[in-house]
Amino acid sequence: MVEKEPTVTINLADPTAVGLLAFGMTTVLLALHNLQLYPIDSVILSMGIFYGGIAQVIAGMFEFKKGNTFGATAFTSYGFFWLTFVVITTGVLPGVSAAEPAALGAYFALWGVLTLFMFIGTLKSSRAMQIIFLSLTILFFLVAIMKNTDVEAVAYIAGAVGILSGGTAMYTAFSVVLSEQFGREILPRG
Repeated sequence: MVEKEPTVTINLADPTAVGLLAFGMTTVLLALHNLQLYPIDSVILSMGIFYGGIAQVIAGMFEFKKGNTFGATAFTSYGFFWLTFVVITTGVLPGVSAAEPAALGAYFALWGVLTLFMFIGTLKSSRAMQIIFLSLTILFFLVAIMKNTDVEAVAYIAGAVGILSGGTAMYTAFSVVLSEQFGREILPRG
């Protein structure tokens, strides 16, 4: 008789909190720019590269390890959104012309389509996740419109929606961390 190899169980921490905080905090910073409180600068772009971008991609890879296709797709995709956004915004690709408004509008509209699809996936999740993805869907479409029009009010609405989306993501991350820390739900997610 052949003996079975002993199984080793590795208990991984939940990467959801880091992914949501990376998304939420970076989104709130960009939303404050949309409210015209300050220009896009090194603060937003650095957060976009390191926290919104790299940290979310890492969280996505850990979601793959957990077997969570939704979390892996969301965090990895939005992490790479932030990285591409920084490259588009800074124009660091030599010999490549700056993005035209129509191309930027298409870029944000495509992210809106992806996010709408992801929102459908949240219908079996918490109310907080539904709010994050629905408001993010609206945000991407608003920014697509903003890039192709001169209607200043669209930027303000996008700023407010961005704060809602990013703030809800931060709240949800805090809920994940505190619930695990205290062994019970501290901040309800609905």
